[in-house]
Amino acid sequence: MATFGKAGFNAVSYATFRPSYPPQLFKTVLSYHQGPSMTLLDLGAGHDPSPSMIKQAKASTSSSFSNVSFHEASAEDLHFVDDSSLDMVVAGQAAHWFDYKKVWPELAKKIRKGGTLAFWGYKDNTFVDYPKASKVLDEYCYGDSTLGPYWEQPGRNILRDKLKDIVPPETDWDEVTRYEYEPGTNGKRSGVGDLLMHKRLTLGEMEGYARTFSSFHNWAADHPERKARKDGGDGDIVDEMFDKMRESEPEWAAMGEKWREFELENEWGSAILLARKK
Repeated sequence: MATFGKAGFNAVSYATFRPSYPPQLFKTVLSYHQGPSMTLLDLGAGHDPSPSMIKQAKASTSSSFSNVSFHEASAEDLHFVDDSSLDMVVAGQAAHWFDYKKVWPELAKKIRKGGTLAFWGYKDNTFVDYPKASKVLDEYCYGDSTLGPYWEQPGRNILRDKLKDIVPPETDWDEVTRYEYEPGTNGKRSGVGDLLMHKRLTLGEMEGYARTFSSFHNWAADHPERKARKDGGDGDIVDEMFDKMRESEPEWAAMGEKWREFELENEWGSAILLARKK
């Protein structure tokens, strides 16, 4: 979690390369919701209560939305919200960082009876038409000698397990509903569950995306001597990973120096968790 709050974190790059949420996600959440729809709290303008994330969120929000305000705070302390005043609380790609011993009691106080809790997130992308490259990506992301030890835990494992460890207490919540998707490598929509996140990316865009991983930022801090080729160095771990992926997939290798222009379909493992306040 700390990676995203560091002064050197580039919120613009994060927003550029990450996949966006599809309309179906919001339709799913709104279809679940019941009752008034006046006040919503979004926990996480990014992963972390950092100034760069707040600045990016403000820049991407039209000035015409005068009813939107931002607070630099944590999910564990919502003192600025009146009790029982919230119709809905959402958290996109942030819920796996929360301290639920504090968060559950806080949300139970702030959300009205019948109000909605909606958490969602996505984990790793899969190259749905390229199983060998997908295997290399997984090995580099989670191998013991690559990026594996550099993920913040337990948050990453919670996300990899599609938020299953986040369980709303039965004393305060009911009608708990989950939507999940695990990608396959036999083409588009070959996975299991309800497809949510998908996007066509060039390999160059995928390279930029890999450098937004928190594990990469932590690895780079630990290996300052290894500079990316794009920065004049001999190559960092992302360069190494893409070398291995290109070796594994003849179509990619055949592109030669233009490999970054190769476009491919990606799907992300994802989850939506919904619950209603008793």
